[in-house]
Amino acid sequence: MNIKQNLINIWTHLANKRMLVCVFTGMASGMPLYVLFQYMPAWFRDEGIDLKTIGLMAFIQLPYVWKFVWAPAMDRFVLPFLGRRKGWLFVTQLAVAVMLAGLSFFTPNTGLTAIVVLCVGIAFFSASQDIVIDAYRRELLPDEELGLGSSFHVNAYRLSVLIPVTLGLTLADHFAWGLVHWVLAGFMVLAALVTIIIPEPEQTFATPVSIREATVGAFQEFFRRSGWKPALVILAFLFFYKLGDNFAVALSTPFYLDLGFTKTEIGTVAKFAGLWASIAGSIVGGFLMIPLGIYRSLWVFGVVQIVSILGFAWLARAGNDTTVLFWVISFEYIGVGLGTVALMAFMAKISNRQFTATQFALLSTLATLPRVLASASSGYLVEGLNEETAPWIETAFRWFHIPMEGFGWENYFYFSFFAAIPGMVMLFWVAPWNGDTSVLDKLGK
Repeated sequence: MNIKQNLINIWTHLANKRMLVCVFTGMASGMPLYVLFQYMPAWFRDEGIDLKTIGLMAFIQLPYVWKFVWAPAMDRFVLPFLGRRKGWLFVTQLAVAVMLAGLSFFTPNTGLTAIVVLCVGIAFFSASQDIVIDAYRRELLPDEELGLGSSFHVNAYRLSVLIPVTLGLTLADHFAWGLVHWVLAGFMVLAALVTIIIPEPEQTFATPVSIREATVGAFQEFFRRSGWKPALVILAFLFFYKLGDNFAVALSTPFYLDLGFTKTEIGTVAKFAGLWASIAGSIVGGFLMIPLGIYRSLWVFGVVQIVSILGFAWLARAGNDTTVLFWVISFEYIGVGLGTVALMAFMAKISNRQFTATQFALLSTLATLPRVLASASSGYLVEGLNEETAPWIETAFRWFHIPMEGFGWENYFYFSFFAAIPGMVMLFWVAPWNGDTSVLDKLGK
């Protein structure tokens, strides 16, 4: 009887329009990031740009880190069309489309500065879109659907890689890069049109009456809820939980190219692996989070996530083998997708609905910061230092006993594996297996 009732409950949550909306928001949110994170490095590498420059380009993603700065404005102000959340969502999506189209007028070798400016614009409006989407999803879903809704959102987010990478790189093998940029811009215009027809969440809380209330009030509520020590532990956990994973995937596309895979192979074999794995991860993650709950899911999914990193080291040793590439990417998409699902549900659960945009932006910023750090340093960790390296980078290498000549690909992925361990250890305080929050609460005393 319990099994039958659980199946009925699961089906009730699955068979509603809210899950379909979560799929849409995930696709719209993920595509601009994958343009910056995987499509742009492939474009640059194809044009002969070196790995260190590609790695440093990760700093264009800094708006994802600082988005909590302007998030209060999206809690405080309502645009005069479409509603409190949908209005901002529509504007940010159109802005990303314009910036993507603008890339078609430049090439990395002759217009790098202009491309960087446009990419910063894409990152800013994409990060702003994420602020709105996170708040929208938190306000749309009841608490019991946060895990499942996050599963649909995150896996759709990862599926969106198929647009800039699978479709984009395959088209780039046959057409000019500038034409591909226009195709990607078209997808963001389509997202803006879909935004018009999705429902606006029902508002059951008071809108902040000033920027000060939206900003200071949101931070005060978070840090006073159970004390400043638990708050700091939670923030540290959000930084470390996906640190190893972020290192592992920071230069994945250049890694595949260096192993000798063609852009078409990367766009088909590698990303097809991501397709089935993301679908499987969505189904498995969504079903498991209902009986496991958010805390235990962080443990179980985190273990799968950390083990999946070792697959990259296996691929580095195997070399140009499409079969190994397929299975490594499949496992990576399952592991990373599951870990992200649990983390997103955790952040949603601890966000106050009155300050959704601001608090969720702060929490997701801490989860995003390692991605920028990993991307910016990954090229140096793989290839090592040279005479043009900044002194502070050389000091960091000596401090952490990193070889000056670099790790090389295989050892770099072992480094990524060990970088994931601190986040798992912190689960003893943040998400005890038995669900007992007293361990975390005691930190505030």
